[in-house]
Amino acid sequence: MNILNLIGRKEELFRDDIKNYNQMLKSIVSSSSFLVIGGAGSIGQAVTKEIFKRSPQKLHVVDISENNMVELVRDIRSSFGYIAGDFSTFALDVGSVEYDAFIKADGKYDYVLNLSALKHVRSEKDPFTLMRMIDVNIFNTDKTLQQSIENGVKKYFCVSTDKAANPVNMMGASKRIMESFVMRRSKQINVSMARFANVAFSDGSLLHGFNQRIEKNQPIVAPNDIKRYFVTPQESGELCLMSCIFGENRDIFFPKLSEDLHLITFADIAVKYLEEKGYEPYLCRDEDEARELSKTLPEEGKWPCLFSASDTTGEKDFEEFFTNKETLDMDRFDNLGVIKNEAIYEEKLLNDFERTIKAYKKNLSWTKEDIVKEFHIMIPDFGHKETGKYLDGKM
Repeated sequence: MNILNLIGRKEELFRDDIKNYNQMLKSIVSSSSFLVIGGAGSIGQAVTKEIFKRSPQKLHVVDISENNMVELVRDIRSSFGYIAGDFSTFALDVGSVEYDAFIKADGKYDYVLNLSALKHVRSEKDPFTLMRMIDVNIFNTDKTLQQSIENGVKKYFCVSTDKAANPVNMMGASKRIMESFVMRRSKQINVSMARFANVAFSDGSLLHGFNQRIEKNQPIVAPNDIKRYFVTPQESGELCLMSCIFGENRDIFFPKLSEDLHLITFADIAVKYLEEKGYEPYLCRDEDEARELSKTLPEEGKWPCLFSASDTTGEKDFEEFFTNKETLDMDRFDNLGVIKNEAIYEEKLLNDFERTIKAYKKNLSWTKEDIVKEFHIMIPDFGHKETGKYLDGKM
């Protein structure tokens, strides 16, 4: 499957930057030790591969998904083989005491990269998953930052999101709040981050779902009114590693928006995808027709599709990687932009937010409205859009 072709591009986005900095990357990585948190997710796997193929002294990977971790190891062994350094994986929950014991037992790394996240907009539909999003995206980041400080880590990197720039959904807002917590710790440790767009065919994404629908003989559904920027899994790994190694304290890296990074609708990708699979898209009028035709159309070389306008909570009208209030460096790299940050945060706001969330958890009682209110306090211009419709209510 040619991912670049499907997302409307011919060239790898960061090709020139990787070429220009590759010798320096190899030199630094091969003499350093790394901990990758959330390393079995799509981005985490991509980052782990970028580190592994440059032969680090030590590479430890932590992820809650035992199955994905097994596949990561199989993938790496099949693609790259072995390294002289210590490569080990650990199926651990970062929020657990077992993880804390793991860090206490060693914890000595030059670089810590945190790729763990609840990334789906659909995760904000109920107050309980939403609270877990706060734990994973905000408090686990703060916890692992503090542990890195205590263990003398040289650099801490974590992934933000394009949705953190002028957020309209809870996921983007949680990452924006995370950035504030990171800025507070940046006075004690060097940190850098990355904001980027959709990773094509990443686990759980709509495009990844296309593979599942074909495998299960089910209709392909996609919005036809939303245009998005996409990066490949490898590009996501390259962007994260570049930010981790070359980012100055508090820098946030992002892909430059240019003719090389094309906007494309999910429906357009679906059409390209089906054509590559040898099928002609057949547009259906509703879910019932699409489900029914999936029993017969594939035998005729056609595939039932349902393309419609998006009307669910949390969808952003357009993507942006920075706001007009942020200072940019667009000259250092060919295809990477850099947001230059001061350590700007409000100590009282962070402490109050943490105290309030802990109280809700202690009482085992909170509503989505409670959390939305706290998010608005943290981000006064938070443009949350509540339509009452969620992706789980659609095919």
